Amino acid sequence: MKEIINYYYNLDLVEVEEFKSYSTFNYLGDTFFFVFFNRTEEEFKDIINICIELKQKGIRVHDIIINREGSFVTKVGESFYILLKLNSNKDELVSFINIFEYANKLKLNRNSSKLYRNNWGDLWSKKVDYFEYQIKELGKDKNIILDSFSYYIGLAENAISYVNKINKVIGLSENDNITLAHRRIFYPNTCLNFLNPLSFIFDLEVRDIAEALKTNFFNNEDSLLDLITFLRLKKLTAYSYHMLYARLLYPSYYFDIYEDVMNNDGDQEKIIPIINKVPEYEIFLKKAYLEISRYTNLERIDWLMKIEE
Repeated sequence: MKEIINYYYNLDLVEVEEFKSYSTFNYLGDTFFFVFFNRTEEEFKDIINICIELKQKGIRVHDIIINREGSFVTKVGESFYILLKLNSNKDELVSFINIFEYANKLKLNRNSSKLYRNNWGDLWSKKVDYFEYQIKELGKDKNIILDSFSYYIGLAENAISYVNKINKVIGLSENDNITLAHRRIFYPNTCLNFLNPLSFIFDLEVRDIAEALKTNFFNNEDSLLDLITFLRLKKLTAYSYHMLYARLLYPSYYFDIYEDVMNNDGDQEKIIPIINKVPEYEIFLKKAYLEISRYTNLERIDWLMKIEE
């Protein structure tokens, strides 16, 4: 990979660290990542425009470097890569409050971007259908997943029903903010991932908040306190309050590990700490429901309200 980077970017690198989906190196005091690219051409055009707008506003984002052929994308074999120059210390932490401050610096006319996501019910339904097919075909030797799969599918279906009902009863309005968001929020939440433009999408402003709350919870952070802080600082519409709760219901934290196991031969034992915290997370969901209900008439989920703390 070093020779490819040297050729396409007119560099003379001595050392490159290579990993499964990226390579990294330092050059003239800057840190670079040569990363696998898996977005569509239309999405990438919007990503470039986002980067331009963020820079015009003085907002940090990693730079996408053009290669010697004048292209942002470099083909390596049958795969495509992009070179990013980091505009921060890669280990610099992004706080919970920083997440929604950053998002609201760039909002979307919701019909103008290929990066817009808000059809959660449909997306989640398709995922669940595929997971159920996949587990039958490939899951016979995945005992930990097999023992836990039904519970999380049930939780996902609960979230899907919740979203579909709220879309019918309330629906998205002009007052619901569509802001810059991320495909995933990682833990720890560092600038390396958070300022990576290849992670950008547009979605409801509560998307990143909910994902951060879930990620923090399973890494022993006080997610309830973070939720209370957010609710006090940010007034939402009834629709967005409900979508925030729906996203807390949806077990992306489980399915991310599931997909790594099924698609990349990942370690299924990583799911064990998630499974062990089921009772605690159910209590968190109940407390989160009560907190959000202070701000809107939140649709009730009976089985959660029956949980004893």
